[in-house]
Amino acid sequence: MSRKIDEKSVYLLSLGCARNLADSESVLGALKKAGYIIAEEPQKARFIVVNTCGFIRDAVEESIEAVLTLAIHRTAGACRRMVVAGCLVERYGKELARSIPEVDVFLGTGALDKITAALSDPAPDKFSTPDPFLRAAPRPGDPRLLTTLPTAYVKISEGCPEHCTFCIIPKLKGPLKSRPERDVVDECRRLAEEGAAEIVLAAQETTAYGLDLGPGHNLARLLEKVASACPKSWIRFLYAHPLRVTDELTDVVASLDNIMKYFDIPVQHASDAVLKRMGRRHAGKDAEELFHRIRKKIPQAALRTTILVGFPGETRKDFLELVRLVQEVKFNHLGVFTYSDDTDLASHGLPAHVTPKTARKRREDLMEIQADISAEHNLAHLDKSIEVLVTGASDDPDFPVLGRTRFQAPDVDGLVFLSGNQKPVGSVVRARVARAETYDLYAHCEE
Repeated sequence: MSRKIDEKSVYLLSLGCARNLADSESVLGALKKAGYIIAEEPQKARFIVVNTCGFIRDAVEESIEAVLTLAIHRTAGACRRMVVAGCLVERYGKELARSIPEVDVFLGTGALDKITAALSDPAPDKFSTPDPFLRAAPRPGDPRLLTTLPTAYVKISEGCPEHCTFCIIPKLKGPLKSRPERDVVDECRRLAEEGAAEIVLAAQETTAYGLDLGPGHNLARLLEKVASACPKSWIRFLYAHPLRVTDELTDVVASLDNIMKYFDIPVQHASDAVLKRMGRRHAGKDAEELFHRIRKKIPQAALRTTILVGFPGETRKDFLELVRLVQEVKFNHLGVFTYSDDTDLASHGLPAHVTPKTARKRREDLMEIQADISAEHNLAHLDKSIEVLVTGASDDPDFPVLGRTRFQAPDVDGLVFLSGNQKPVGSVVRARVARAETYDLYAHCEE
């Protein structure tokens, strides 16, 4: 006997980055407060919402495929209204609306707070893309349905002050708009009280935080206040700019135990010629010197960076500068992406585009080099005791529990597989490393 579908049931699919996820959790909280029932499967929902990503071509294709797949429930299923929101709508506008007529409502990044109204209004506007800069920032008391505990993401700002030629974010999100410091701290405190053992501060560029708030407002000061408000939670920040990682910031990270000694600093490239075409304001040596300064001040610091290969005009010589950087710094973690071209990017008109085949080969070469470096870092932990945050269950019967260390960020880095753990998710346990693989560690609990 089939179960009756609740008339206020809604299914939400969140695509893309951690910042999108934080937005989606706020939407879910608002929907729940308004009396909607959150469905875990689209076929069991009267309403379907997709919060899309439109950052690069692969993300665009993933979002469109997801929308088309879910649209089947609108045309031949239980769904009575479908809303597509976020970056994809902001980027492609009414062209997207014309190409997917099954969708009832399209909302840009500046209209995410209109999703509840889009479901309840008998005749909502089909298309809405207000200025993202005018969208109200979340308030610490706003409802939010946490979906990634024991980790919670907190957006500290919207938009970006940079103008990288390969990036569409300023167009999609607008200029930098930092949240009030008190709001961020209060939200972090509330999330910690609700079970967030790890709080990740996220933004398009976290180290730009406070530039628009006036003197004295910056990421270092914010981290101090969050760490004080949430003394039992692990605190991380992601997406730092190499020119804004100050001595003040590294001093704060070094001095406070619950701030992870982890620096995620995307440099994009090492060649000055490529960096200039990218619109990046730093030189290759600036970033390299920064990494060495961090390691000198905080020897145990974990370093992560992101690199973009195949950018227009990138030569073999330029690529070899990247190879040298990776081999010299020996990053703990590395993300390598191939350039994604589109007609609305400033970089689209640059000469000497690199073939996709060459870009893929360069990515493979870098990741092969990094695999050896990552394995070397992990081997250094063999037979040593480490702190592990318990995050869930694994499929390995010998190591049935999953966790992460202080030097592993969620989603992008490796994992720790645990045996002998009796503590619940969200606990921090000590474990001795028994096996080290390229990206993952295997450890036995000591308590």
